[in-house]
Amino acid sequence: MTGTLLRSDHGRPVAPSEGVLRPLGLDNVRIADGFWADRQTLNAEKLIEHCEYWVERAGWMGNFDAAREGRLPAAHTGRSFADSDVYKLLEAMAWEIGRTGDEAMNRRLQAIVERIAPVQHPDGYLNTYFGRPGQALRYSDLEWGHELYCYGHLIQAAIARGRTAGDDLLVDIGRRAADHVCNTFGVGGIEGVCGHPEIEVALVEFARFTGDDKYLKQAQLFIERRGHHTLADIEFGRDYFQDETPLRDTDIMSGHAVRALYLAAGGVDLAVETHDHDLFRALETQVAKTVAKRTYLTGGMGAHHEGESFGQDFELPPDRSYSESCAGVGAVMVSFRLLLATGDSQYADQIERTLFNVIAGSPSAEGTSFFYTNTLHQRVPGTIPPVDEASPRASSSLRAPWFEVSCCPTNVARTFATLGTYLATSSPDGLQIHQYATADVRGQIEGGTVAVRIETAYPLEGTVRVIITETIDTEWDLAIRVPGWSTKARLLFEGEEEVQVTPGTAIIRRQFAVGDTLELRLDVSPRFTFPDPRIDAVRGSVAVEAGPIVLCVESVDLPPGLSVNDVRLDVGRKPEVRDGRTTVSLLPAKFQSSAWPYPPSPEDLAGGAAFEVPLTPYHHRGNRGPSTMRVWIPCA
Repeated sequence: MTGTLLRSDHGRPVAPSEGVLRPLGLDNVRIADGFWADRQTLNAEKLIEHCEYWVERAGWMGNFDAAREGRLPAAHTGRSFADSDVYKLLEAMAWEIGRTGDEAMNRRLQAIVERIAPVQHPDGYLNTYFGRPGQALRYSDLEWGHELYCYGHLIQAAIARGRTAGDDLLVDIGRRAADHVCNTFGVGGIEGVCGHPEIEVALVEFARFTGDDKYLKQAQLFIERRGHHTLADIEFGRDYFQDETPLRDTDIMSGHAVRALYLAAGGVDLAVETHDHDLFRALETQVAKTVAKRTYLTGGMGAHHEGESFGQDFELPPDRSYSESCAGVGAVMVSFRLLLATGDSQYADQIERTLFNVIAGSPSAEGTSFFYTNTLHQRVPGTIPPVDEASPRASSSLRAPWFEVSCCPTNVARTFATLGTYLATSSPDGLQIHQYATADVRGQIEGGTVAVRIETAYPLEGTVRVIITETIDTEWDLAIRVPGWSTKARLLFEGEEEVQVTPGTAIIRRQFAVGDTLELRLDVSPRFTFPDPRIDAVRGSVAVEAGPIVLCVESVDLPPGLSVNDVRLDVGRKPEVRDGRTTVSLLPAKFQSSAWPYPPSPEDLAGGAAFEVPLTPYHHRGNRGPSTMRVWIPCA
């Protein structure tokens, strides 16, 4: 491997030049045990290799071989954006190698890069779908061609490699591609944008990585061009592309959810680097309104299958929830950038909700199949997909090994590889703990290096213990997030009287000694959650949560013959924990058979005795075979 660079941004997926909080790198945060350690192990041992296997099997890696050997366009497989999943795989591998030093994976990464490099044109252009005899011309389909989108993921892979291993062939390929974009789409060039935002967030980060403002200026051009009908109109409307209204004039997300979130992430980055306070405030408003009116209980975003898009305010039907896994990744990207810029714990709350309930739920327990979409109500038992075929449907009823459009598996892999960077941050004043996992955290603050050990069985248990393992001779702040869902949180420090703390950030300032311990005690017992009455689709229903975990009922846990559509919740009995599982009291519903489903009076009646049913964490749904499932349960 190339020698590690001693860079201030080493191991950091996001490295803004300023902000209230500073991100920590992969070397600064080591997750050691528990829920997220298990996901990182799964990623290292299963997910990444599974993605490698499928980009090869599907022929997407082979497209680069075909380009090198002159067999295109006849030999091309996949959609116009197939290159991007190879690049996201490379990014996941780069971060994972940076996290673990896996030499075997490093050799595999280098072998993939060596297959890609000869395909890049002398001017930096790189794509297997466009630009050759028999193929469409370069940039002839900015609405759907995804050329710039593919560059975005290539550049992010180059950043990951550069910030973990130093300059090498992948970094050079990414730099040449970024230069090509600036030369082609800069002032005096093509005055267009990509139909799928992604290049924007990549270029801002590449400017941070290289210190060259030309990439920042190009990102600014792309963001300012969008929203002025730069792209052609389509059936879904230009709002699908976020090209109906300029980003700084948009007050809530609409259109294609992943596109909107990637654009917002790039917008936050741009606003921070250019001190564009108006743009930043617009994005804060946009995110706040989207979370308040267009986000599912799980943190998922996107209510329409048509256009993979946001619905209108409070249009959040559970059985038609699209909630693409990639939208979950995009939501975390946006929230983390806003957290760094503002220090506001609400963004860490949203990261937690989305990580636990959307992203953690995409892969199977074995790491060999994935949910692309994340419904909150499975009305009919799913169909087990073939293990050796890519699913043609994004909304597969059970996890599929791969998809014809397979953006989500590689997106989950790159997120799992960088999980540690979401746990904690630093500032001149001290360390901040945002997510809870058994981990070692080290950071530079004013006065030197400080470090802590976090010990917890969260989310199964609510005690989070933070032990000072390295300190300085002056006072500094140890801050810990108190989740927004918590109503009974208590804080204890070194034998002092336990105090109740409210949601937000709890800060203890001391001249700490090694061994000093801060203990946060959260009540993670199960609780009922009720919907805003404006969400018509779930009015009269109740969900159950335990700590950050959304729970669901699956028909495999119901008496034989019952579906989740046939039960009602007894809200008079609170959820309880029995034998390690949350249980609720349900009643079978009695329906009158009729040729017309609109009777003159209500006919949904209790049809038998109540019975107890164990609930399943939403992220674990679908791991026990075909089943009906629902999060929101109608009240008896």
